[in-house]
Amino acid sequence: MDKKNFAKKNAERNNFGKKNNYQKPDRQKPAENDAALDNEREIICGRNPVIEALRSGAEINKVLLAEGMEPAKAAQIIELCRERKVVYASVPKQQLVKLAGEDNRGVIAYLAPFAYAEPEEMLALAAERNEPPFIVLLDGVEDPHNLGAIIRTALCTGAHGVIIPKRRSAALTQTVNKVSSGALQYMKVARVSNLVQTMESLKEAGLWIAGADMDGENIYQANLKGSMGLVMGAEGKGLSPLVREKCDFIISLPMKGPLNSLSVSAAGAVCMYEIMKANS
Repeated sequence: MDKKNFAKKNAERNNFGKKNNYQKPDRQKPAENDAALDNEREIICGRNPVIEALRSGAEINKVLLAEGMEPAKAAQIIELCRERKVVYASVPKQQLVKLAGEDNRGVIAYLAPFAYAEPEEMLALAAERNEPPFIVLLDGVEDPHNLGAIIRTALCTGAHGVIIPKRRSAALTQTVNKVSSGALQYMKVARVSNLVQTMESLKEAGLWIAGADMDGENIYQANLKGSMGLVMGAEGKGLSPLVREKCDFIISLPMKGPLNSLSVSAAGAVCMYEIMKANS
């Protein structure tokens, strides 16, 4: 980026409300396994994830509880079901095992198909809150546990959304929801055909795009104030070359000791909290 454009964009960092030129990239055909991934999203397990789903207003078709569940544990779920007018029933424990496996933890909920958000919805949410947009983009994060942990931290640090690519990425499955501890029910998640095009559109809308990688600027010396997009790379691979090239700048975490890297969810947590701190 030349100095003239750099100065122009720097002046826009705190004027996000006056500029929203996000252009939606051209849509491509859905990934071949989209239908299979949708099926994985139909059931969530566990008392806390189900409670958070009920509280969040997510579309739930039915809740099943294991027969013999302690009344104190079942009471809150039943109360929320009644408030939301969601059908619920007690069933034999073996039926839950058959439906959701051994790790069902005594309660499951059938969700209506998960609706992905659009990136422009995230910008609208930021404007509604009168906050500089903060969006997390994931470049090939394939472990659902990492995705769930990142979504949970994104919610806790005030991010307005998480963007994942349709290919080479974990989708929003039961595992992701469980690891997020219900944060998935509150976080806007978009799935895009072309991550690089989406980055370009966010830059046109006034965001700075910071990529996290091994050899970047020390994060504690970087300017993270204003409208930010944070890009985290794939497990063990980091940012892909084209994604890295499209970032405005690269940040890295200082390391001590014999290891030279963190998991993407741990590194992402540090980066997200630094962005939150810079804008507090």
